[in-house]
Amino acid sequence: MPTPEEKSPWPSIRYEERPWHSLQHESGSQRLASGPYLASVPAFIADLQIPFDSELNALTEEAASELARFDAEVGKMAAPFASILLLAESAASSKIEHITSGAREIALAELGERASENAQLIVGNVRAMQAALSLSGSIDGTAILEMHRALLERSNPGIVGHWRDQQVWIGVSILGPHTAQFVPPHQDRVPELMDDLLTFANRVDLPVLAQTAIAHAQFETIHPFPDGNGRVGRSLIQAILRGGELTRNVAVPVSAGLLRNTGRYFDALGAYRSGNVTPIIRSIAEASFAAVHNGRILVADLEGVQSEWRGRIRARQDSAAHRLVGVLLRQPVIGAAAAAAQLGVSTVNAQVAIDRLVDAGVLTQITDGRRNRIWLAPDVVRVLDEFAARAKRRR
Repeated sequence: MPTPEEKSPWPSIRYEERPWHSLQHESGSQRLASGPYLASVPAFIADLQIPFDSELNALTEEAASELARFDAEVGKMAAPFASILLLAESAASSKIEHITSGAREIALAELGERASENAQLIVGNVRAMQAALSLSGSIDGTAILEMHRALLERSNPGIVGHWRDQQVWIGVSILGPHTAQFVPPHQDRVPELMDDLLTFANRVDLPVLAQTAIAHAQFETIHPFPDGNGRVGRSLIQAILRGGELTRNVAVPVSAGLLRNTGRYFDALGAYRSGNVTPIIRSIAEASFAAVHNGRILVADLEGVQSEWRGRIRARQDSAAHRLVGVLLRQPVIGAAAAAAQLGVSTVNAQVAIDRLVDAGVLTQITDGRRNRIWLAPDVVRVLDEFAARAKRRR
């Protein structure tokens, strides 16, 4: 049996000529949009072995151990850090696509209040990540379509529920694929390529972290949807990590690690298409180290906030006010009705708990008047925004 160093290199994509019929009048520069173009033809990967060298193998094993260790640490904690880390991962994945919003706006969108379009898109990404984790036991085409539906059913419902039925391309050209940076495979090839990818993603004979990186890169190469491929592809990362049991409790914010150097991440995807898997495996491994580092700071900061709050609250430890603290860590914007639903108490008792937290300096009202009031936990918003700022800084 060959050693990892002796295995053949990963196959690069091929290209095929496809006809292109522009719907625009062929005049002036628009003539550039007519005539045949080259679409990529990715290799099938279901049965391939991953070409490792010893250094890359050691790096991925160490990164996998860090992910599992952090997941176990956070899983033992009573506070609702799983929800917070899921939100942090979703916001970071969206930010890679230049969809950005502060924690306050995202929290308003989660509550169903008026919020920016970007904040609503990020909440859609939270739903996609939740779908990825819940479906991780069986990652098939239905699961991928469900992730995509959860992501875009409210903002772009016409494209969910099926693979793309049109040619897409990556780059600045609006006239056609001829001058694009990368042209994914023709739509006719997508179903078979996705079946092949999902067979690879469900194998149990591969190192999980490397398998995750390659499955993600192959997904981005296939580009099975008209929109949302990057975010669904990073949801797939979480699904494979959970399915492979590297994570059991939380979504470790790997996308926040990728944010440290998005140029290198995109270059690694390009290298994968040229037949070099090392950069994308290394990129995901190093992003995992960064995610764990930043995630530990986030958890410690929130534990500090929680401890400080509890020291200020003048109420019994089993009171609704103290129980509301745990809610606010994962949902830092709250109204009386939402608090009542979370705590299982009447709206009147929820309001009493809110008032106690206002008196303790935990909550601040951010709406005017006495009707439909909304309160904010500024300390949680600050900690989440600091996490996002650290994710963008290179160490």
